Amino acid sequence: MHSRFHTAFSGLAGDLQTALAPLLADEHFPAMLSAEQVATLRSATGMDDDALAFALLPLAAACARTDLSHFNVGAIARGVSGIWYFGANMEFRGATMQQTVHAEQSAISHAWLRGEKALSSVTVNYTPCGHCRQFMNELNSGLSLRINLPGRAPHTLGDYLPDAFGPKDLEIKTLLMDEQNHGFAVSGEPLAQAAISAANRSHSPYTHSPSGVALECRDGRIFCGSYAENAAFNPTLPPLQGALNLLNLSGFDYADIQRALLAERADAPLTQWDATVATLRALGCQHTDRILLA
Repeated sequence: MHSRFHTAFSGLAGDLQTALAPLLADEHFPAMLSAEQVATLRSATGMDDDALAFALLPLAAACARTDLSHFNVGAIARGVSGIWYFGANMEFRGATMQQTVHAEQSAISHAWLRGEKALSSVTVNYTPCGHCRQFMNELNSGLSLRINLPGRAPHTLGDYLPDAFGPKDLEIKTLLMDEQNHGFAVSGEPLAQAAISAANRSHSPYTHSPSGVALECRDGRIFCGSYAENAAFNPTLPPLQGALNLLNLSGFDYADIQRALLAERADAPLTQWDATVATLRALGCQHTDRILLA
């Protein structure tokens, strides 16, 4: 079991500990539970889905990287596939505040980058901030997405974001988590192929600046992030953050990153390059390169 889970795990009920122990034994537990694993945990504990998600939140929050705030937030996104995805907030010492990943963004992008097609609900241990509510409004589940908070009855995103402004107000038809492919030819070494593939599935309807980042770890494992724009612009999630989020949730550290590759359009009206390089340097990665897509 990864050391970050020790404290949270010790606080769980005994039957849940027993059922979870085989899953958490892997140092690189991927911070997600298959539908079958969720069913096993329900059966072992007698909990329904909502109670189980609340019980698991301390494990999600244990994945947080909060070098600045020291305030851990955990979230669990439930996919329509039945798979559950953990998420946690991430802060980057030496980078700007704008690079921060909120827990809800973490869980949602985790699900999206794993191939989930839509979400049924998000469970989180603190009330979502306005930034996260706006980020969730980009999803194809729309304002009907259910939000579960401790000590409160479930409410929809529409309840938490009344009079919402989002992609439909701008006549955007393809939403976050809808299947997308920008059609760039995938070629080159595995890291290049991964970065281009990530750029191809970007959600970038406002600037038409798709981009993807691929991070290669010292053991050869590759983590990818795709660009996810937002109608309100500021809640947009850069591709590097998506890749760092998957790396962190899978139990890897920044020191494990051997090299990074950004793929983006050569003629795009905005670029991820400077922010990507600066953030990675702050995390100790000096080997970053770029592929310019045509």
